[in-house]
Amino acid sequence: MTKQDTPAADPASQLPFSRPFHIDRLRGDGIAEIEVEANATERAALARVDGLVAVDRLVGRFRITHAGPNDVSVTGEVEAAIVQTCSVTLEPFEASVREAVDLRFAPPAQVAAAEAAAARAAEDGFPAFDEAPDPPDPIVDGQIDLGAIAAEFLALGLDPYPRKPGATFDSTSLPSEGQAVASPFAALQRLKHGKT
Repeated sequence: MTKQDTPAADPASQLPFSRPFHIDRLRGDGIAEIEVEANATERAALARVDGLVAVDRLVGRFRITHAGPNDVSVTGEVEAAIVQTCSVTLEPFEASVREAVDLRFAPPAQVAAAEAAAARAAEDGFPAFDEAPDPPDPIVDGQIDLGAIAAEFLALGLDPYPRKPGATFDSTSLPSEGQAVASPFAALQRLKHGKT
């Protein structure tokens, strides 16, 4: 597997992690195996974007193949070691992310046609619409961005309500059913009337 650890050449890129792969690089058999890994600067940017304490490691391992005359298939796995904040205790804790990747890419005109067909099927109430495959993602300027794929699947693999192992929510501080809840302005009212 080839390791591609050179950041994108375009400094104006707004992506926190970018590793463009030109599909012309596919070998004669139409297969490339590429590994990409985020550096410290990229991991810090991804942590900010995803609301994490830290991203200690992010690696994507991809197998890229021709899926048709103009289509490209990208399969593989994204792995990450992260530090996130527990939604119960608000303490930082280490966690891992592992997501399988299975995507298809095609030229923009082909993507637009597939999206239009999907929209028509939805409007017509086509019964198998929910089971139809998603339209492919676009190949932009002959390239697909493996870093962007890794960043996307990192975000998809995050728990929106992360909980540190062993952390439990204390429900005893919540009002029981039928119990009056004190107004947050009650203390101000007491002060206003000279009561404490």
